Amino acid sequence: MATCSICGKRAVTGNQVSHSNIKTKRTWVPNLQRVKLLVNGTPRRAYVCTRCLRSGKVQRAI
Repeated sequence: MATCSICGKRAVTGNQVSHSNIKTKRTWVPNLQRVKLLVNGTPRRAYVCTRCLRSGKVQRAI
């Protein structure tokens, strides 16, 4: 699975618990986007979560 290159966020697993208390495995996947970033002045593609994009932690290359 892909990981956010800024904050390190990745998919986590756990149990989905129904109303009758039946447990089944499920995953929570972050909203990762493949964007072009400026890293040390050079454009580079990386996976970044939308929270990092929205908060301004990333300088996007246009």
